[in-house]
Amino acid sequence: MPYNIAMASDFFYPQPGGVESHIYQLSSKLIDRGHKVIIITHAYGDRTGVRYLTNGLKVYYVPFFVIYRESTFPTVFSFFPIFRNIIIREKIDIVHGHASLSSLCHEAILHARTMGLKTCFTDHSLFGFADAASILTNKLLKFTLSDVDHCICVSHTCKENTVLRAALDPSTVSVIPNAVVAENFRPDPTAASPDTITIVVISRLFYNKGTDLLVAAIPRICELHPSVRFIIGGSGPKAIDLEQMLETNMLQDWVELLGPIRHEAVRDVMIRGHIYLHPSLTEAFGTVIVEAASCGLYVVCTRVGGIPEVLPSHMTMFAKPEEDDLVAATSKAIHALRHGRVRTDKFHEQVKQMYSWTDVAARTERVYDHITKSRNLSLLERLKRYYGCGVWAGKLFCLCVIVDYLLWVALCYWFSEDKIDIARSWPKKRRRGMLEEKDAVRNRGKRAKR
Repeated sequence: MPYNIAMASDFFYPQPGGVESHIYQLSSKLIDRGHKVIIITHAYGDRTGVRYLTNGLKVYYVPFFVIYRESTFPTVFSFFPIFRNIIIREKIDIVHGHASLSSLCHEAILHARTMGLKTCFTDHSLFGFADAASILTNKLLKFTLSDVDHCICVSHTCKENTVLRAALDPSTVSVIPNAVVAENFRPDPTAASPDTITIVVISRLFYNKGTDLLVAAIPRICELHPSVRFIIGGSGPKAIDLEQMLETNMLQDWVELLGPIRHEAVRDVMIRGHIYLHPSLTEAFGTVIVEAASCGLYVVCTRVGGIPEVLPSHMTMFAKPEEDDLVAATSKAIHALRHGRVRTDKFHEQVKQMYSWTDVAARTERVYDHITKSRNLSLLERLKRYYGCGVWAGKLFCLCVIVDYLLWVALCYWFSEDKIDIARSWPKKRRRGMLEEKDAVRNRGKRAKR
């Protein structure tokens, strides 16, 4: 049964990243499977309004104020009129939110449940339980997931983390990993220099991505292995620390800083290297290391979060998230490549067999089939769930839901559905016609044989 699906998240193209790539690839494959998919995100610069991407994927860039790392300012209720208009225009059945730090995602799920729609949430990150930011994020996540139909996590470690943070029943959480389009990350043995070992790093330059570890490890690795070269791509607040490290240690000839890289250019950078270094401090999955392995790079990464689940041991060299261990692991990887103990030429075909977006879309579709069979909760049943979120937080959450419900009633009264134009769907080839054409060709072949 085809569904009309709305993907909601603050994080989408033109910003590069794992969540952005996940939403785009999953949406494209769901469209290939016969579903209608739209994306709701915030405006990026002058990219506002409605845009169409490949395969008829429609994106709504809603103009909202961004406060931090492309997350919008949480308004709770002001998004509802626009959201309701989009949902009715596109005849949406399922709202699928992505990322714990996306205000747009949380608000979309709340409003969708108020409108009686089915909802799903995908968590892409790991969070702690002690610092103030994690405590607030976890409480917000508990509020949102108290009334969601199903939750998806990208790794088993991510599932354990999400279940604990949001106090969920583990049976309502599925694990569906990320994937890569292996054809877009083909290796090219002639692109890398045969005289030196080149280490590639492509990452957002933030603390949680291990940029401080990278800053400390690069001078030591260059001292131990003078013939090694680094290529670093990415941007962020920690970029200034990398530049200062290069100035202090005079490593400009050893380290090439590329700045921000568009996703379609990632493969061209990766094939110039032999080793991919991933010093992240926390990671739910790590799509970039799969892309690196597909390009034929030996991966050196920290043993944190869901990273150990991603690739087999012969493709990776693990290290503790510590400076000394990261330097030691990188040195071992360099020696292994120099002595021919690692066959990176077979990595691409192996990754191609392990990960497929078609498989991810099929598994996500089964989640949609499951949630569409469940019954919708009444307002009283929803309030009971929210009330159990805490002594004070539970009462505040119930108040938010009641106000949201009253706002929905007001919107239905003042702006009835018959006043909203229904959007035309992107034209598709009729599958029936294609099958009839195949049958005709088959019948002509049989007659020719006779």
